[in-house]
Amino acid sequence: MRIPLSALIGLILTGTFLFVAIFAQWIAPYPISDSSGGQWEGMSARHWLGTDTIGRDILSRLIYGAQITIFVALASSLLAFSLGAFFGFLAAVKGGWIDQLLSRMVDLMMAIPSLIVALVMLSVLPLNLTVLILVIGVLDSTRVFRLSRAVAADIAVMDFVEAARLRGEKGGWVIFREILPNALSPLVAEFGLRFIFAVLFISTLSFLGLGIQPPLADWGGMVKENKDGLIYGKSAALLPAAAIAALAISVNLVADWILTRTSSLKGGRGG
Repeated sequence: MRIPLSALIGLILTGTFLFVAIFAQWIAPYPISDSSGGQWEGMSARHWLGTDTIGRDILSRLIYGAQITIFVALASSLLAFSLGAFFGFLAAVKGGWIDQLLSRMVDLMMAIPSLIVALVMLSVLPLNLTVLILVIGVLDSTRVFRLSRAVAADIAVMDFVEAARLRGEKGGWVIFREILPNALSPLVAEFGLRFIFAVLFISTLSFLGLGIQPPLADWGGMVKENKDGLIYGKSAALLPAAAIAALAISVNLVADWILTRTSSLKGGRGG
């Protein structure tokens, strides 16, 4: 199997980010809140990427930030797909009033911008990782619902699904054994996009002060903490922004490759 160069780059970068996130405690040269230098020091042998606004090592905080950012984004994306895919498949299989009820609820949720809803909810709820994951996961599940319902509706009218129904199979069997395996290709690609959206959403919330809270570090919060340094030509705020962009691009490259590969395999089998 030949892997395209773009996909290979994406796999390497994504794997590197995951490795750093998993082993952050062993890789980071300094503790997350250790002020080991002066304000906005430049790159040196002691601080490879310099220091931030209160003298903390930027490289260490980037490493810990990768752990928090990726964990929250991955957990919220898994929650979004668990909710969105299940209810989307359920709406497509059952139809009738169940489909109408679920679809109208999703339309109502999507009518209000997600960022506004998240800001309102997080302003009244406790600010911790669990609440953040739940809020992002539930809000993002509406997009997954729309895709899952559309894909499942096309699959539900196929002959093998009708045959399963005629055999007397229950709705759970039809969803998990007939529809889900045939809907994985677009869902996998969408998972990459939803993961990227979660990373950007978390960073936005942290920049606005309602995301990851100190002493934990994430990339959006690092941009907020060091944004004043841009006035003095310091790059402390640009490094976490570059990390966000690199993660988004790498995951998108992998998702595009997976979608292209699964689509081509299905096309080959169909011929």
